[in-house]
Amino acid sequence: MFTCTGYAASSAETPLAPFSFERRDPGPSDVAIEILYCGVCHSDLHTVRNEWKNTVYPALPGHEIIGRVSAVGSEVSRFKVGDIAAVGCMVASCRTCPSCREGLEQYCDNVFTGTYNSPDKISGGMTFGGYSDHIVVTEDFVLKVPDNLDLAAAAPLLCAGITTYSPLRRWNAGPGKKIGVVGLGGLGHMAVKLAHAMGAHVVLFTTSKSKVEDGKRLGADEVVLSTDPDAVSAHAESFDLIIDAVAAKHDINLYLGLVKRDGTLVQVGVPEEPLPVYVLSLVWKRRNFSGSLIGGIAETQEMLDFCGKHGITSDIEIIPIQEIETAYTRMLKSDVKYRFVIDMQSLKQAA
Repeated sequence: MFTCTGYAASSAETPLAPFSFERRDPGPSDVAIEILYCGVCHSDLHTVRNEWKNTVYPALPGHEIIGRVSAVGSEVSRFKVGDIAAVGCMVASCRTCPSCREGLEQYCDNVFTGTYNSPDKISGGMTFGGYSDHIVVTEDFVLKVPDNLDLAAAAPLLCAGITTYSPLRRWNAGPGKKIGVVGLGGLGHMAVKLAHAMGAHVVLFTTSKSKVEDGKRLGADEVVLSTDPDAVSAHAESFDLIIDAVAAKHDINLYLGLVKRDGTLVQVGVPEEPLPVYVLSLVWKRRNFSGSLIGGIAETQEMLDFCGKHGITSDIEIIPIQEIETAYTRMLKSDVKYRFVIDMQSLKQAA
């Protein structure tokens, strides 16, 4: 075991604060990583404030991790000391269930081990995430980062990137397809960039006039204000696929009515309250209303390679770890374009 430092919450009411803890020494198949950057996901805030009612304290979040390999086990073959490596939302799964055997570890029938706030089947206790100086992960759940990507801006690809890439790939976004994206935040802005790079016709829906030009800059062919009924209805029954990235209460039926026959609306944003669905809208045009959860390890690597090929990263604002609570407050107000990333070198100031 070796001592690490990070920022953790001790309860739902207390702010994140410096925290010391133990990581396991790298085993034969493990990769130890000095964390350079960690993205800030809304899931981090949900967890530290116990909004999903499943948090075990102390809670140390962070699952958009990029760093430098500091040690490898004797059986590790894909990484060596000094390599750049990445870790996303999972650090283990059962590997034997049908989902895992199909490369869909995120749907592990025995529940994958999350990068944080998840029972640690190797070391015991709960997993601690990327708001820390080091992490140790089995090689099979460590990813390679294309050399041409800015490391800080690539960090959010490990969650926001794969969360939107996976449904775009599953439902065959590409040339000749009309793809809608609802909401221009951390997830939505990645969906726009990725769908555009895939060659689809991309239409962004937003409630903010201030985001119209930014949506076009990011790759949207059209930007529609959701508050304009005529502009919305002009797209009725025309979309092959809509990615809904809104994590707040909203009228899902407004967007279901825009999906063509046999088209799909995929929910990737997770509102705290259930969304009422007008079932006749599904029946009338044989529409599909689906959900999607990140991606498997192979698909996540595919996504990183795709982003390397097309030069895609997240639009970010870099912060020191000491400003994480301010970042959370701003994130709740959508006051970031479009993802916060922590420079983990700032941890040394807290040591």
